[in-house]
Amino acid sequence: MEPARSEPTRIEPSAFEPLGSAPPPRRSERRGLRWALGAAVLCAVALLWFLFSARSLEVQVTAQAEVDISVSGLAVPFGSRYLLLPGEHRVSASAPGYEPLQTSVTVTDEQNQRLALALAPLPGRLDIRTTPAEVQVTLDGEVLGRTPLQGVSVSAGSHRLELSAERYRGAEQDIEVTGRGLAQQFEFALEPAWADIALASTPAGAQVLVDGEPAGTTPATLQVVEGERQLILRSPGYADWVHQLEVIAGQAQDLGSIELQPAVGLLQLTSTPAGANVTLDGEFLGQTPLEVEVTPERDHQLAVFKPGYRRHSETLRMPAASRDSREIALRAQLGEVAFVIAPAEAELRIDGRTVGRGSQVLSLPAVAHRVEVVLPGYNTQRQQVTPRPGLQQKLEITLRTDAEARAARTPSKVTSALGQSLLLFRPADSPTADFTMGASRREPGRRANEVLHPVSLRRAFYLQTTEVTNAQFRQYRKEHNSGQIEGNSLNRDQQPAVQVSWQQAASFCNWLSRREGLAPFYIETRGVITGFDARSTGYRLPSEAEWAWAARSKGADLLRFPWGDVFPPKEPVGNYADNSSAYITGRFLAGYEDGHVVSAPVTAFGANALGLYDMGHNVAEWTNDAYSIPSGTGEAETDPLGAQSGDNYVIRGAGWSHSRIGELRLSYRDYGQAGRDDVGFRLARYAE
Repeated sequence: MEPARSEPTRIEPSAFEPLGSAPPPRRSERRGLRWALGAAVLCAVALLWFLFSARSLEVQVTAQAEVDISVSGLAVPFGSRYLLLPGEHRVSASAPGYEPLQTSVTVTDEQNQRLALALAPLPGRLDIRTTPAEVQVTLDGEVLGRTPLQGVSVSAGSHRLELSAERYRGAEQDIEVTGRGLAQQFEFALEPAWADIALASTPAGAQVLVDGEPAGTTPATLQVVEGERQLILRSPGYADWVHQLEVIAGQAQDLGSIELQPAVGLLQLTSTPAGANVTLDGEFLGQTPLEVEVTPERDHQLAVFKPGYRRHSETLRMPAASRDSREIALRAQLGEVAFVIAPAEAELRIDGRTVGRGSQVLSLPAVAHRVEVVLPGYNTQRQQVTPRPGLQQKLEITLRTDAEARAARTPSKVTSALGQSLLLFRPADSPTADFTMGASRREPGRRANEVLHPVSLRRAFYLQTTEVTNAQFRQYRKEHNSGQIEGNSLNRDQQPAVQVSWQQAASFCNWLSRREGLAPFYIETRGVITGFDARSTGYRLPSEAEWAWAARSKGADLLRFPWGDVFPPKEPVGNYADNSSAYITGRFLAGYEDGHVVSAPVTAFGANALGLYDMGHNVAEWTNDAYSIPSGTGEAETDPLGAQSGDNYVIRGAGWSHSRIGELRLSYRDYGQAGRDDVGFRLARYAE
C-alpha cells in the first residue's frame, strides 16, 4: 500500500524577514532596560561621591603578633589604610596574647589621617623557685607568697622582685615579664647570713642563749646569724658566762671550752636603824637595806656601821648560788644635849618628831640631828646638833616673832643698780617716831604753811645717803644738763642733778625700779605720773614726813637747823649762799665761807646724825607729797604720803642759794612742779 502523499506547504513571502533584522522589542522590555541603565548611572555617581567625600585613615597597631582590625561603617581597606566618610567610627583591634581594644575615632575633612593604637599584652605566668624553699617573695612591694610559686599572674613589663628568709641575706632583682600569657621561670639562690659557732663548757650541758633566746646546750655548734650577738652560758649553781660576739656570715668560729664559775651567794642585809654603811672585806658596798653578792665557799669579813652606833663585824661564808637574809640591830652611842628654849611653850622637834615643849635634857644617838623649835606667831628656828658621848652639850634657842624675824632678815643697807647707797631706818624703834611737823608761830622765820600737826612713822624705809648726782641721772637721761650760772657749772658728775622736774624725778624712780625687777611705786599713764601704789617697795621720793624725821632727828631731839638750834652757823657746816655767792644770789650769810659758789659735790660736807649727807643744804629736795597746807587739827597721821596727785609738790630743805633764817630752818616748806637750779632729789623705798 502506498503511503499517502501530503500536500506541499506554501510559504508566503510575507512570512520571511530580511536576514539580520530582529523583531521590534516589546514595551516592557524597553522599560526594564531604562531602569537598569539608571541604576548603573546612580551607582557610578554614588561611587564618585564616595571617592570624592571619603578620607584616608591609617590605622597603626603596636603588637608583636598578627593584628585583626575592623572599622565600623562604610570602610574600604587599602593595606593599613581605610577610606572612610567623615564622622564617628568604631575601631576594634585584637591579636593573640593581647587584650582586645575598642576605641572611637572621629574622621575629619583632613586628608591622610592617622590613628596609632597599642595593644596591652596579657599578663605573664611566672614560676619562681629558690634555694632554700619557703622564701618570702615580694613584687613591687606586694607580698606574693613563699616559694615555690607557680603560674603567678604578673603584668608585662619591668618589676622589682625582693626575696627574704630568716637567717639568709635578702636579695633584690629587677625582672622583665614578657606577658602575652607566656610562662617564664626564675630561680634564685640566697646566701646564708650565719656562721657556725662552736663552743663547749665545763661542766658540760650548760644552756646556750643567743640574744636571750635558747639555742642549745654545750657542747654545740650553732648557726648564729651575723651581727653583734650576746652569748650566755647558764648552768644551775654557776654564774652566767656572758660574751659579746661579732659574727660574720660564712666565717666559722671556735670559742673553745669555757670554764663556768660557781654562782655567788646573795645576802639580803637590813639594819636597825636603816642607812648603815656596809663593807665586805674592806670594800664599801653601800647602805642598808642592801643586797650583797658573796663569793661562795670562802670566808669574808662583813662590817656594818653608822655614826652614833657601835660597829658590827662578823665572818661570813655562803654556799654557791645560795640566798640568805640578815638583820643587824646596831647599838646606839648616846650623848646628852641640854636644850634651853624660849618661849617656854615652844614645841621641840628632833628629826621631825615632837619630843616636848620648852627646855629639857635629852640623850640622843651621837649622830647629826635636825632640831626644830616651833610656836605659832613666831619664826621657826632650825639647827643641827651632834651629841658627843660622855660630854653634855648645851643648845640655846630663842624664837623671834614673825615681825622680829622679818626685821632681822632685812639688810641695814642696800645698793642700787647705779651704785647708790640707801640706809635702813626704823622710825618706830626711835624716840622720835611720834613727832610734830611744822613750826610754832613764835619761831623766827616761820611761814604760814608750816602749821603744827602730829605725825607717826611706823613703816621701815630706806633713804639714799646722798642726793642723786648728775652722773647717776644721766644713766637714765643721757642728754640731761643741769646747766651753769655766771660761768659756774652745775653739771659736773658728782654735783646733785638739778633742773629736774617732779615728774622727771618720779619717772627716774620707776625706771630704776623696773631695772632692778621691783614693782614701780608710781602709776604712769601715757608717760605721766598720775598716782602711786603705797604697797610697792619700788624706788620713790621720800615722803615729807620721812624727810623731816631724817633731817631733824638727833637721838631724842628734833633739830631746828641742820647744825643745831642757834642762827647763824659759826663755822662752815653746809653749802649756803656765802660771800662768794653774793654776786649771784644778792643775799648771803655775812662772813660765811663754805668754799662753793654754787652746788658742791654731794659728799663735800659731813653726814648728819643718821649718816645722811646734805640734809638741809647744798640743794633743796623734792618729796613725794602733793603740796597742801595742813589743817593742824585731828589725830596724828601714820606714815602719810600725801594726795595721789596735785598741781604742785612739796620741796624741803635749803641750798646753795639760801641764806635767810626762815629758809635755813629744817621746817621750811617750799613747793613747785618744774625743775629749778637749786632743787634736786634723793631716793627712798619701803623695806617691806
